[in-house]
Amino acid sequence: MVSHRAAVKILMRLHCSQSSDYSEAEVLPDSFPSAPAEPLPEFLLEPEDAFIVKNRPVQLRCRASPATQIYFKCNGEWVNQNDHVTRESLDQITGLVVREVDISVSRTQVEELFGLDDYWCQCVAWSSAGTTKSNRAYVRIAYLRKNFEQEPLGREVRLEQEVLLQCRPPEGMPTAEVDWLKNEDVIDPSQDSNFLITIDHDLIIKQARLSDTANYTCVARNVVAKRRSSTATLIVYVSGGWSSWTEWSECNARCGRGWQRRTRSCTNPAPLNGGVFCEGPPFQRVTCTTLCPVDGGWTEWAKWSACGTECTHWRSRECQAPPPRNGGKHCSGSMMESKNCTEGLCARNKKISIEHASHPLPPGMGVAVYAGLVGALLLCVILVLCVGVLAYRRRCRHLHGDITDSSSALTAAFHPGNYKPPRQDNPHPLHPSAPPDLTATAGAFRGPLFSLQQGVNDSPHKIPMTTSPLLDPLPSLKIKVYNGSTLSSLKLPTDMCLGDGEILSLKSVGTMGRERDYHSHTLSREPGLSTSATLGNLGGRLTIPNTGVSLLIPPGTIPQGKFYEMYLIINKWDKTTLPSEGSQTVLSPVVSCGPSGMLLNRPVVLTLPHCAQLDTPTPDWSLTLKTQTHQGAWEEVLTVGEETLSSPCYLQLEEECCHVLMEQLGTYGLVGQSCPPQPACKRLQLALFAPRAPCLSLDYSLRIYCIHDTPHAFKEVLDLERSLGGVLLEDPKPLLFKDSYHNLRLSIHDIPHTHWRSKLLAKYQEIPFYHIWSGSQRPLHCTFSLERGSLAVSQLTCKICVRQVEGEGQIFQLHTDIQETLPPHSPLPSGGTCLPCSQVGPYAFRLPDSIRQKICASLDAPSARGCDWRLLARSLGFDRYLNYFATKPSPTGVLLDLWEACHQADADLVSLATALEEMGKSEVLVVMTTDGDC
Repeated sequence: MVSHRAAVKILMRLHCSQSSDYSEAEVLPDSFPSAPAEPLPEFLLEPEDAFIVKNRPVQLRCRASPATQIYFKCNGEWVNQNDHVTRESLDQITGLVVREVDISVSRTQVEELFGLDDYWCQCVAWSSAGTTKSNRAYVRIAYLRKNFEQEPLGREVRLEQEVLLQCRPPEGMPTAEVDWLKNEDVIDPSQDSNFLITIDHDLIIKQARLSDTANYTCVARNVVAKRRSSTATLIVYVSGGWSSWTEWSECNARCGRGWQRRTRSCTNPAPLNGGVFCEGPPFQRVTCTTLCPVDGGWTEWAKWSACGTECTHWRSRECQAPPPRNGGKHCSGSMMESKNCTEGLCARNKKISIEHASHPLPPGMGVAVYAGLVGALLLCVILVLCVGVLAYRRRCRHLHGDITDSSSALTAAFHPGNYKPPRQDNPHPLHPSAPPDLTATAGAFRGPLFSLQQGVNDSPHKIPMTTSPLLDPLPSLKIKVYNGSTLSSLKLPTDMCLGDGEILSLKSVGTMGRERDYHSHTLSREPGLSTSATLGNLGGRLTIPNTGVSLLIPPGTIPQGKFYEMYLIINKWDKTTLPSEGSQTVLSPVVSCGPSGMLLNRPVVLTLPHCAQLDTPTPDWSLTLKTQTHQGAWEEVLTVGEETLSSPCYLQLEEECCHVLMEQLGTYGLVGQSCPPQPACKRLQLALFAPRAPCLSLDYSLRIYCIHDTPHAFKEVLDLERSLGGVLLEDPKPLLFKDSYHNLRLSIHDIPHTHWRSKLLAKYQEIPFYHIWSGSQRPLHCTFSLERGSLAVSQLTCKICVRQVEGEGQIFQLHTDIQETLPPHSPLPSGGTCLPCSQVGPYAFRLPDSIRQKICASLDAPSARGCDWRLLARSLGFDRYLNYFATKPSPTGVLLDLWEACHQADADLVSLATALEEMGKSEVLVVMTTDGDC
């Protein structure tokens, strides 16, 4: 055991040492008692951070085993031995010595420390094997200022309005925790989902209810004290609404001109808490005219009739002079009158008639009557049998018509006279146990063809496809048709390239209606319009080259250990229902990303190009993002500028594209409509094409396309013209097309008539306004057909004017040699680069993960000066609706994901570094300089 004198000697040697670190050679005593080798001390209890509350000192304690000595060192200096309280014990299990030491740190000691560093203490333990140091424990003076940096303010809001109550707690150490009180009751968002407390301590009421009318208080507390803000009174008012009108009352005049009245009450809902009373009158009154009643009157009696067999004659009259009208009384009295016309001479005749009636019929007459009845009955039975036979034979013919031979259907071109669709009551016309082999090879028949996509529940009306490239002529196609419950098997030739959607549509032949419905929502993945990749927790990026469409999947979006085959598809116009309706216009391609329904831990970013002109000083667009349901209907996701906390997405607008932060994959499209009073403008492109040289015919045509000013639309036209043998003569020209209901007019001028002649009879051609504005038409174009005088003519010079009536226009100055071969045009814009289809893992992101984590750690926590993620959002231009980011676990991380999507083509760190520099985040800039490349 080391004596007290030796310990003091060792401490004096440590105090006189020039180095602040304690070396093993200086602290070990000169000799050790002979004992087995001991291990290094291990701390069983290390000192913990503490706060000095008011003037009460704090106790720091540590415990180590095995330990011959144990002392505290505070701010690099050893604590006086007399200030230590040491206890020694023996571990019953290991038999090693356990030492425990306590010290007391007062407020005066902490306040005497000068500099920016906090007061800290560290425990040092010795054993025969060496020394061990504990972690540093920081001692700080706890405090909490009295005044709130920002207190909540009372408001009056309407029912179901979103409410934001702000609170910035006083500065304190440690940082104060914040609670919200509603009428002195603590608000728990887990119990009431209508409340949301952000990381900035703001209280958000998603939809104000009448029960939310209350006094709200922000309470800040730490170990020192508790502070209450001033009370903010929130009043939720209800403006009055009219009930439905009552039925019109009866006209108050029984005859002639009068009044009718109807009423309504301001009770739907009734005004409450100072809400506005209903505007308008509570009753309406209109004139009415009631027709006066007219009582009926008898006409004159008619003449007496001839004397009848009963010795009477009669006469009549009518209630028509005048007839009763408008509720008038009917004539009173009898319509007919009769009397005896023989003056009593009919009594004898009646007796004679009675005597004749008492005699029975002769026997022969009764047999004839019965024979007639039997014959009539037999005739009825024969007629019924004939009708039954005819109906049975007709039914048999109809049953035979249900089975259609595939060979006859293909070679006879589904002739309407021979082909009948299956009936609803006979879904299995073929026997399931022995399916007949209806395999046949189609001939090159050029007659009218009908769609193969008809199912058993389709309408009997067939759609002719006389110009179908798929079926004219038919390839070597074999089809085996089984009963309605089994999918058709197909054998397709290897040189026949069909998309998934087309193959699925062929498979639907002979299936039930539910399989046809499934096909109607199947996505067709065509080359150049889709991409896919297998992604996991590291994330990645899907990009469709030359279209401007991409999908960013940040790291951590997919749960750890899971992998998904993700895809991104641009839907073709002719294979999808467009999202526009009414006066709306389609502004972007319709894009599907999936798989739909997959679980996402954080938002992904979908980038869509658009053709809306947005650089006007006043907003003239109302932009709406829509999504397509599984049933094919379109639903609104959000309208830009009208977001609420219930909005599932955030849309960042740029001049030529938009970026959508979303947590649900599916099919999306951007639509818009003009926002009065200014008419909106769409950006269009005009592309001029001609046949590829050399031209061997006297005829020559120029085609001008009017398309959206997006990379995808231009690529689609290039692919179409490439298949038609066309070549682009000039770079596309821009055109602003205004929502003014005026058509687009195209005309050709200055043709050298000595060598060329125009076949156009009119002076100009026009494309209707609605065809362009709706965006629902296929690439629109006009053709100018020309004819040259001879094959020797090769030079063509002319002007083509394209302009919107009473709007902007463009002029093509054409001077070309039709025999000169022009190079094919690249779909890339000048200076553009082709991004890869898919990037997986860290290579898909410009910002390294280490820098991202340090930026998030620095900016996620709210700052009293506001120098946090909110200032970063304003610096990057992402501050249109900050509440969307405030609801995320890491707002900075979502902002950086959006920054990655916005700068995928030029993603250098200069813009981000500039924003951080303006915020005064020098420590983050140092990290970016050392870990990244600015």
